[in-house]
Amino acid sequence: MKHLYILFFLITSISFAQIPANYYDSANGLTGYTLKSELKNIVTAGHITRDYNQLYDGNGITGSNGYVDTHSDINVSSGNNYENDGTILDFYSENPSGTDPYNYTHGNNQCGNQSAEGDCYNREHLVPQSSYNEALPMRTDIHHVIPTDGRVNNFRGSLPFGIVDDSDPDLWVSLNGSKRGDSDITGYSGDMFEPIDEFKGDIARALLYFAVRYEDTVDGYTSFDMFNGTNDEVFFPWAIDILLDWHNNIDPVDQREIDRNNEAYNFQGNANPFVDHPEYASIIWNPTADTEAPTAPTNLIASNPTLSTIDLTWTASTDNVGVTEYDIYVGVAYIESTPNTSLTVTGLAANTEFCFNVFARDGALNTSTSSNISCETTEEGTATPDELFISEYTESGNNKALEIANFTGTSVNLSAYSIARDVNSGGAFGTALQLTGTITDGDVFVVAKSNASAGILAVADQTSSADAVLFNGNDPVGLFKNGTLIDIFGNFGGSNDFEDVTYRRKPTVAGPTTAFNLAGEWDMYPENNIDDLGSHTQTLSIETFTNNSFRIFPNPVKNVLNIGLETNQATKIEIYDILGKQVFSTVIYNSERLNLQQLKSGIYILKLTQDNSSISKRLIKK
Repeated sequence: MKHLYILFFLITSISFAQIPANYYDSANGLTGYTLKSELKNIVTAGHITRDYNQLYDGNGITGSNGYVDTHSDINVSSGNNYENDGTILDFYSENPSGTDPYNYTHGNNQCGNQSAEGDCYNREHLVPQSSYNEALPMRTDIHHVIPTDGRVNNFRGSLPFGIVDDSDPDLWVSLNGSKRGDSDITGYSGDMFEPIDEFKGDIARALLYFAVRYEDTVDGYTSFDMFNGTNDEVFFPWAIDILLDWHNNIDPVDQREIDRNNEAYNFQGNANPFVDHPEYASIIWNPTADTEAPTAPTNLIASNPTLSTIDLTWTASTDNVGVTEYDIYVGVAYIESTPNTSLTVTGLAANTEFCFNVFARDGALNTSTSSNISCETTEEGTATPDELFISEYTESGNNKALEIANFTGTSVNLSAYSIARDVNSGGAFGTALQLTGTITDGDVFVVAKSNASAGILAVADQTSSADAVLFNGNDPVGLFKNGTLIDIFGNFGGSNDFEDVTYRRKPTVAGPTTAFNLAGEWDMYPENNIDDLGSHTQTLSIETFTNNSFRIFPNPVKNVLNIGLETNQATKIEIYDILGKQVFSTVIYNSERLNLQQLKSGIYILKLTQDNSSISKRLIKK
């Protein structure tokens, strides 16, 4: 018996590898992103890419049984036990203080189909597969791919992790208390998924590991709303704040996670450094925080207007570390960013005043106060359209469609064009959908969700279930040419509420614009109104109603707005808030004084219409 015991010990010690004692030695003394890069080298060196199915049971791997070893409810040396019954340890169903609502046994009840919690389990990618197009080794990395209930996995989807607003009327809560609902975090306005406190640290450390292991490619994973599109920071400020709080305070490393990390090392040959060295997280992401914002840009000048463009120039800002980009706005609507101190804004409506301001931003995402505001009016006349533009938008449940019009005078091959959405108005476009085919002059091209209504599919030229076509009312949608935004429906990174509605571009619009102008360029129609989908009319004419036809003062206005008309022609006066909602309307025939005392302080669009000619002005209410 003694000899048999020794033989068994030798066999297991050979097949069961341990994280080497000197595993992190090369990281000693490093800080910030230098430490992060060195940890990337460490955890990449021995990483073995496993087969997707080996996650379940480690089939064919000597010394590891995959999830059987890493995610089982079994005794740990600290005595921190749950049921200790060998069932799957599922972060989304485990009840740490009572009886689990359901359990899974390894190898049984793997999804297929599921319609309720407890039906089956599958593999949850804490960093969604859509972020990296299901590529290896990310897809099979056991440090962030975990076994979970299939139903809860579906409800989480690709949502970011965070704190959920419990007052959300659409709040969804799993049987173990995990939640999906509106964000309760400053800095993010979309839906979120919040696991129970017991596993918040486990999930945070998995995401921190992912940011280290895939440092050289993670800047391309912007479809995950926690990632900011950089290789260094990786996370938006609100996201890293949450993860560090969960990691350090809510759910610090325990013995169960240490055991799991050792088993993960046996499975694929690398470890999660934030389990072995929890202090690394703050040393990397919060060594000495840069909290100083750049100075405001100065001397902003809008000049050289054409029918559809205005040039902007400004004096550079200064910063204690360095300015990385300037964010340009027209009113409160974001246009684009540039590292330069000049920009030509294109795609503007003719004979319209545009007021611009600029903000400076540094690498820590500190943002300056606003520059001065500079206004300029594009030239009068009719701009000859030389580009495609979005002519109709409809959104209601699965009925999602975008119509693109061609009035360029020639047929256009769509190989250079794509569409993408700004998910939850987060300020970053997701994965683009390449358009296919050709649009002849005077025709339109309709892109629709694959399971839209029969009426929409009957006029659709391209159908898809890709991310770009899954837009909801709070997702601005952009049209791109060779990767550059040329037209948009919605306020990029701003407030949007276009759910259950149809919008059509006014027939007087000549071409695309990156400055969204709801009141001036779009007409609203009821939900699922697709009478005009598949066709578009353009009736361009040189306006006789010009900026010289009237005067408005004062602007900004406190209570009474004076409108002076040169003629006694009927003039419709409309005022829209920044979301496009009409808040005032009247018709005048002579110069009038309008009482606007009831309007709240803010920025509005003032629209004046005579016959078929309209002019929109920016109006500020004190």
